[in-house]
This record gives sequence, C-alpha cells and structure tokens, in this order.
Amino acid sequence: MSDTSTSAIHFSDKRITVLITGATGFIGKKLVAALLKDGHQVIALTRDPAKANAMFAGQVRCVQELDALSDTDAVDVVINLAGARILGARWSDRRKQTLRASRVGLTKNLVSWIANAQHKPALLLSGSAVGYYGIQHQDDPTPLAEDAPPQPIFMSQLCQEWEQAAGTARQAGVTVTCMRFGMVLGHEGALPPMMIPVRLGLGGPLGGGRQMLAWIHVEDVLRGMAHLIQASAQDRPIAAAYNFTAPHGTTQAEFTRTAARILHRPCLFPTPGFPVRLLLGEQADIVLEGQRAVPVQLQKEGFQFRYPTVDDALQALLR
Repeated sequence: MSDTSTSAIHFSDKRITVLITGATGFIGKKLVAALLKDGHQVIALTRDPAKANAMFAGQVRCVQELDALSDTDAVDVVINLAGARILGARWSDRRKQTLRASRVGLTKNLVSWIANAQHKPALLLSGSAVGYYGIQHQDDPTPLAEDAPPQPIFMSQLCQEWEQAAGTARQAGVTVTCMRFGMVLGHEGALPPMMIPVRLGLGGPLGGGRQMLAWIHVEDVLRGMAHLIQASAQDRPIAAAYNFTAPHGTTQAEFTRTAARILHRPCLFPTPGFPVRLLLGEQADIVLEGQRAVPVQLQKEGFQFRYPTVDDALQALLR
C-alpha cells in the first residue's frame, strides 16, 4: 500500500475540531487530509494562510495568529507539529536559537492560548523526537522505552525543553502527551533524499552502519494519533510520552541493504563517518549514532502497526 492512498483512519465517533500547527508540512498535510476524510473540522495555524488555504482547497480554516480565534471557538484537540528542520545548517548559536524558537517558543505561545481559552481542548498532542534520548553508541543493545533518561547534549535538551513547554498545559486541566518521532518514512520527508545514492547504485553503510535507526511509516504516525484521540474521548489513561517508532528497529546498514534489494541496486559503497562529522559538526550524531527507541507504550495499549518492519514499509513506499 502506498502512502499516497492512505486508508481511512477513524479519529472520533463524534465530529471534532482539531487545531494543527505545522499543518502544511509532510506529516501535517496527511493528517489534515485524514481528519477531513473522517468528517472533522480543521484549523491550521500557519505563517501563510493564503498559501495554506489554497493547499487545502478552502476546506480548512487557516489563521496566522491564535488571536484570530474568538472566545467562542471550541477546539477539541490541539496537535502541535511545528518546528524548523533539524538537519541542515550547522548548529551555530544562532541556528540553535532558531530551532528553540520554532519548537519551544511556539509551544509556549500555544499553551498560553490554551490557558486563556474559554473552551479548553481536552487533549494536546505535541511533537518531540527520539533525539530526547540523546545518542546511543553503535553496538549498544539497550532498548529505549519511554522512561529511558535524556542526556546533556543539545538535541536531547531541545526535546526536553519542548516537552516541558507542552506539559505546562496540564495546569489548565488539559491532557498532554508528547510524541517522540523516529524518522518518519513517506514519499516526502527524509526518505527521498536518502534514496538518491541508492537509486544511483551508490548506497552503502554510513559511518560503519551499525547504528540503530528508529523509524516509522507515516500512516502509522496518523493511526497512532487517532489511537490517542480515541483514548482521550473514551477517558482511557494516556501516558505523558509515546515513542512513535516501529516495533522492529533496524541498523542503518540493514535499512540501506533492504532499500537496495527492493530497488534492485547494489549496496557496495560505504561512507566513512569523518567527512560527515566535518560537514555537519555536532548534528552528525543524528546520522552517525542512533537510538534503539521502542514503542513500549503504544504496544502496551494494544496498538497494531500496519508497517512493523522496514521491509513492509519500504516495499510499500519504493515500489
């Protein structure tokens, strides 16, 4: 099954209103489409309402500021997906400030609006990442469940601050949970550029290739959100954090070998870690070290992954 034809996902038995930040991003666009398909109302907080309105063919209310929402606007669920791209320019002090502002700053503004809203949402689903756990060196077999500790490095501290900002909405009586995303696989996002060298027959292990790659198919991301919204509506307990990762992790080398096999390409060209560190600096840890993050909480609650293995996911996305 291709992610361009995501099967119907059921979020709630009653029609709900969902406020989404990051609605025009890779995950956000698919989330909006799935919510609309299920009959719900969507409000998108976006820097460019005109562009977003055109993107969603006028089916979504697009606002540039939270102040555009009146006291009588009743939002049932807030889903916070906004955040500047983590990989890219080196993490200079200025770049770190940008990353914090786009995540922590925006989340604080969102929580402030929630605190003052006349009709408070029942649930805030806020983005985070498996970077919360810091780095896990190659060959470390320890599975990282949601109670694993963070580390005193930037990407972990950024996730901690992001989650702490979201968590203050609990003071307003709102249920808050943070979604720690692994690499989300789909026809957009990280996968297409990763596949360029593989398609050219130049794929191979990166920096040794033994680092764990925590990943999840985009459809399972949406289904995981639906699971949490349904749980909230049914007054079932919701944990403070969930690893949004597939149950069967893989190493970077095995991921590349699987993609090469599906694409009928060789997988012979290793990339040493040194030039990657030279190019990316501190953020090289994201690709050269990994996290064996496991979805203990989702599985404990009986969530069934549609794409549990990397072979399942890549067969769907690359064919």
